[in-house]
Amino acid sequence: MKKFGLSTLCALLLAGAVQAAPVRSNLVATDNVETFITLETQGVAPGQTVWAALTQNIRPHWHTYWINPGDSGIPTEIKWTLPEGWKADVITWPAPQRFPIGPLVNFGYADQVHLLVPLTVPSNATPGQAVQLDAKVDWLVCEDICIPESADLSIAVPVVAGTAAVEPEAATLFTRARASLPVPSPYTATLSPGDKAHRLTLAAPGLDKGKISEVFFFPHDYKVASANAAQELRLGADGLTLSLVPGGALPAGPVTGVLSFTEELDGQSVRHAFAVEAAVGAAAQASTGGDGQTSWATALLLALLGGAVLNLMPCVFPVLSMKALALLQHGPGHARRHGLAYTAGVLACFAVVAGALIALRAGGAAIGWGFQLQDPLVVAILAYVMLLLGLSLSGVFTLGGSVMGVGQGLAGRDGLAGSFFTGVLATVVATPCTAPFMGTALGFAITQPWPVALSVFLALGLGMALPFLALSFSPALLRRLPRPGLWMERVKQALAFPLYASAAWLVWVLSIQAGPAALATVLAGMVAIAFAAWVYGQTRLSGGAGRAFGSLLAVLALGGAVAGASTARTVPAPEQVAGAKPASSDYQPWTAEKQAELTGQGKPVFVNFTAAWCVTCLVNERTSLSTDAVKAAMKAKGVAYLKGDWTNRDATIARVLENHGRSGVPLYLVYLPGKAEPVILPQILTEGIVLDALSGLPNA
Repeated sequence: MKKFGLSTLCALLLAGAVQAAPVRSNLVATDNVETFITLETQGVAPGQTVWAALTQNIRPHWHTYWINPGDSGIPTEIKWTLPEGWKADVITWPAPQRFPIGPLVNFGYADQVHLLVPLTVPSNATPGQAVQLDAKVDWLVCEDICIPESADLSIAVPVVAGTAAVEPEAATLFTRARASLPVPSPYTATLSPGDKAHRLTLAAPGLDKGKISEVFFFPHDYKVASANAAQELRLGADGLTLSLVPGGALPAGPVTGVLSFTEELDGQSVRHAFAVEAAVGAAAQASTGGDGQTSWATALLLALLGGAVLNLMPCVFPVLSMKALALLQHGPGHARRHGLAYTAGVLACFAVVAGALIALRAGGAAIGWGFQLQDPLVVAILAYVMLLLGLSLSGVFTLGGSVMGVGQGLAGRDGLAGSFFTGVLATVVATPCTAPFMGTALGFAITQPWPVALSVFLALGLGMALPFLALSFSPALLRRLPRPGLWMERVKQALAFPLYASAAWLVWVLSIQAGPAALATVLAGMVAIAFAAWVYGQTRLSGGAGRAFGSLLAVLALGGAVAGASTARTVPAPEQVAGAKPASSDYQPWTAEKQAELTGQGKPVFVNFTAAWCVTCLVNERTSLSTDAVKAAMKAKGVAYLKGDWTNRDATIARVLENHGRSGVPLYLVYLPGKAEPVILPQILTEGIVLDALSGLPNA
């Protein structure tokens, strides 16, 4: 009895303490935000679900971010450390606001925000005890600049018997918090996808256009609608319709978000926020070109032309030697079959690349054309392949015997496997390049359902294979080819050197992506590759034991090289880590905040989105962006030159590319003072194109 009375007294004292004030964490005040957590109830009961509110008091004129931050930013994140059996659900987000910053638009909160989180108590929690809940909160707060901040919060929560009652003072806070949440939409919503604009329709007939204003849809997934694009409103007999400029490929399933608008009621303005779940309906009618949108037929034509021009890109030059030798080694009677085999290899590789790209994007990855070259392992293996091909052309080893037997088993006795895999290799090496016409076609493809997207990629592949295919089907052109002879061996050996140059370039790309340690590992792997080729070449014609031993050594060397390359991991470039302008350069590293700051000051800005593995980008920089005339023009007109490096994956840059209808680099944007939308320059630059784009600017 004495023990029972003491525990009861403790419980009563604990209950009295709970009633004295809300259950609240410590308060953390950074330079810009005050943060604390409040529990809605006076305690928690076993098996009960209660609500916690993360409150942030934000410095005037600054803002934090919603789950979809818009053109830039990072949403607030809570990382809970809870006792065993406790569960914290996801944040319930209030309706956001829009924050225009130059040409960018962000979504988030100003002044004060309450983020609600449901907490579930385990059924075996012991009444009379107090448990500690810890939360690490990270957020980004911005005005003209952005500052990442964090807080470590702890809250002691008493466990009570029965059902914990709502605490009166906390009830006021939670009433305000729930008033800021979007309410379920009373109207059915559908979204009709389109080439350049989706249509979001709410079945709300009878709305008066004179009373409805400031309508905006905040999608949970940024790919549904570009944050900085205007949303054209139409009110008609079918209800409310908004035109949404896509920000990328539509996600699978229904489209969700918050529809916010102002309504005039009895002389007062009332702000509404509806939680919308829109079923994806029939596609909006494709444009025929009258409104500047890209139709499917136009995209196919552009892809076909872009693929043909891709043969002229510098990154494809090393493989042109493979094509030439393939035709020289086979007579006209077999040319058509080799042309078809080469085309099949190109199309098969394009289908694989497109399938991987579409699948990864559907899973939420922010990637685009050339995405595989953002992986150091792929770059290293491609460098190994280039080195092996060069060594083969130089005569260090010859693929024959059992290797050719495998090829014959796959492709017949006419050596068609060589033509097929030449097409595969040509496609792989072409991925770092973007040719004219390609950007628009691929930008259209990534916003479409997978069958349409795949058809555009295959049209691109057909365009790339078309010149070689046409040559193989033209007897007149084939007759103009020189006759085979000893000179072919000399040409073959000479053509190995472009492949060596490609291998060296890929190693340079790897050094930027993964740093010196990975570079040393891959260089050692290349030595192993050369040893494997030499051993195989020396022992291929030996007896059974010697040949088996040589093959084993070659396989072990190849395996060691690949195993070493697999340890390479991407690392940030030194200038990205420092966030400062590189020494002795004419540009500054691009960030969305830096761009917004410069354009907000009324300065002209030239943005170059590039990558070390993009040969087209590098050629443009050498021939058109680094000339004395262009440098002088930028300096004279006060142009700020920003460079966005996409060598490694960067979701922010990927989003900017999508917002401008591109799926890869290069992308060149010129922001002129007083204009929100930039001028987009061609993907193949000349000095004259750049100077013309800057000519309309006054001298600084």
